[in-house]
Amino acid sequence: MENSAMENPATEKPVTEKPLTEDGGEETRRGTRRARSQLRYVIAAVAGCAVLGTTLMLLPPSGGPASHAPAPAPGAQALTAVAGGVPAALPDLAVLIRERESLLRRQPRDAGSWAVLGTAYAEQGRRTADTAFYPKAEDALRTSLKVRRTAEALAGLGALANTRRDFRAALAWGEEARQLEPKRWTTYPVLIDAYTGLGDYKAVGRTLELLLELRSGPAVMARAAAVYRDRGRREDAAAALSDAAATARTPAERAAYLERGGQLAFERGDREEALRHFQEALRVDPDQRAAQAGRGRALAALGRRTRAVQAYRAALAKQPLPQYALELGELYESMGLWDAARAQYDLLRAAVRRAAGGGADEELVLGRFEADHGEPASAVRRLRAEWVRQPGIEVADALGWALHRAGENEEAVRYARIATDRVHGGGVRSAPYMYHLGMIEGELGQPSPARRHLQEALRINPWFSPLWAPSAEQALAALGDVPEEGLPEMDAEGVTPRPYR
Repeated sequence: MENSAMENPATEKPVTEKPLTEDGGEETRRGTRRARSQLRYVIAAVAGCAVLGTTLMLLPPSGGPASHAPAPAPGAQALTAVAGGVPAALPDLAVLIRERESLLRRQPRDAGSWAVLGTAYAEQGRRTADTAFYPKAEDALRTSLKVRRTAEALAGLGALANTRRDFRAALAWGEEARQLEPKRWTTYPVLIDAYTGLGDYKAVGRTLELLLELRSGPAVMARAAAVYRDRGRREDAAAALSDAAATARTPAERAAYLERGGQLAFERGDREEALRHFQEALRVDPDQRAAQAGRGRALAALGRRTRAVQAYRAALAKQPLPQYALELGELYESMGLWDAARAQYDLLRAAVRRAAGGGADEELVLGRFEADHGEPASAVRRLRAEWVRQPGIEVADALGWALHRAGENEEAVRYARIATDRVHGGGVRSAPYMYHLGMIEGELGQPSPARRHLQEALRINPWFSPLWAPSAEQALAALGDVPEEGLPEMDAEGVTPRPYR
């Protein structure tokens, strides 16, 4: 029964056997001839289809590009990126800006176009370090609000404030945007950046959870990676960035995520992996200047200092950020090129002044520079004011180090511990932060914790700075090995352990 069901589907009629009589034999012969004839027809038809298919494959496609979806115009590509809160290619941004400026001359009451133009200005300023774009961005976004108050313009002002390092203003704009349109997911990265800058890491976690409920995709994965990194979850951060780069929709977006992956690799001391990330980012998008500076950082760590200098200079030529000038100046110092270093420090001061003209706050990098290469007392004044405005862990570390350089180690250690204490959000495993803490503890006559934290700095990344990593090694050598403890001493009531040294 089972075999019969398998061999005779419901569409077939049951087979009835006939005796092999003479007539039956003739019937069988006629059936065989019909089957052979049908088989020849089938073979011919299959062969014909194969020939026709091969011929069609060899023909050129009719109409050329019409057989594929046309690529979006540069302005449209930039518009999609700007609206989606992801990096856009610089040439496409320039096209988008020209298009919106032209449209607004004809339609000055178009609130949406004013918001797009303002956001594009802000992104252009960020990518080029030309802070003259920031006032133009603010004017466009405020004009949009005058025409019609939208979450798009409010979030744009919040993102601009974050770029300028005005995190309190960013939080205010972002919260208003969220109240107006709670389901608009692009507002939440603005809030995450603002809370991070203000040191409210519990709010960062809550906001990330809301973002993940609203949206998925490469931009959200990259944002989550930054939060994971700050919490010390490096493996999770690296995995999220890898997924974001793999699923990015445009070369500019993919290059941005590759650059962040390179930063993460460098922070954990993987010089070769960092260099691969930075070089791939530049191959995908040659305008990714952060990757060019990162390439300089990785090359310096690999001992290829001449090429590192070239990479930094290429980055500074197109994106003259004070941070890059500081890193290049310290690289020159490590090479004994004092005049070249001083030239970079002069460029740093000039870049800070230009940034201030555009409403951007570069007090953090200026304070770091003054602490190590200028006037530590000036650094303390600047960074105390910065701490009042925005008490994030970056500022805590910089203020602690400036206090140490000014000789105020008792107060310095408090801020250095905030920067490295998980309770206060300092979960990020940073070699420079650990180095600063260890050096301060050494000055306070605390050799055991100083030794531990200097070792941790060099374990995280032995090449974290061409100037300061050797300093960490020298300080650790000066502390010597851990002293051997003697056996516990006996007293009348029993064993009393000897105190730790």
